[in-house]
Amino acid sequence: MLAATLVAPGHDKVIPLEPEFIVPQDGAEKQDCENQAAKRWLACHGQRYSALDPVYLGDDLFSRQPLCQAVRDAGGHFIFVCKPSSHPLIQQYLTGIDLPAIEHTVKRGKQRFVHRYRWLQDVPLRDGSDAMTVNWFEIQIINVKGETTYRNSFVTNLPVGRDTVVELAACGRARWKIENETFNVLKNKGYNLEHSFGHGKKNLAAILVSLNLLAFAIHTVCDIGDDLWRAARTKLGPRYNFFNKLAAITIYLIFPSWKDLLLTLAFTKPPPIPP
Repeated sequence: MLAATLVAPGHDKVIPLEPEFIVPQDGAEKQDCENQAAKRWLACHGQRYSALDPVYLGDDLFSRQPLCQAVRDAGGHFIFVCKPSSHPLIQQYLTGIDLPAIEHTVKRGKQRFVHRYRWLQDVPLRDGSDAMTVNWFEIQIINVKGETTYRNSFVTNLPVGRDTVVELAACGRARWKIENETFNVLKNKGYNLEHSFGHGKKNLAAILVSLNLLAFAIHTVCDIGDDLWRAARTKLGPRYNFFNKLAAITIYLIFPSWKDLLLTLAFTKPPPIPP
């Protein structure tokens, strides 16, 4: 499936949106793919989310003109990974010129790294007179030994310059939160999401995934906005432990309210006495 997810740099909370499943479409002769699923998602949901002025993130697979145009038509912006090997025309524009650049020193614990940014505006995304013009930028992270520990480049329709490139790079890199804060949690932290549930010949696996995402979205909203939920989560530690305790205690005890249940899980109120 294509998992649309709200993320932002500097935030550890992510909110899943409606997924688009990558399955053969009725009447289609070609096998379905992630790119086609992204176009369907934008056609179905893009206009509704355009009020948020969204910036869509994606890997190098998405940095092709048809999908970039679909994002713009849906009222959004894009920051997509741009690999040199798959965008030779952009590489030609970058060759033999001195690009504007800035460097920032970043400290992580006792270690220091140099973040180097370069950019180039108004380059064609592909050959042809109808090519979309995009802005290219790159981030390179260098350790104290002078070794490059990370390098990535992106294309965007947003303005790139000395005042914006750092924030744009942080946004582009936030795409990894979809894997780390979404799928890693769903697979390993108590939701038991599997690559294939192995059930049903048609839609059952998709239904199970959708219910999984819906539960994760509700729990995330509680993490953001419910003080009692956060207190109980903090007291019980890992997410899977919270779920196990929640399931166990409600087997044996009847709570008069959701508030009483959370207060008991947070160890601030004794459980009700069984009749």
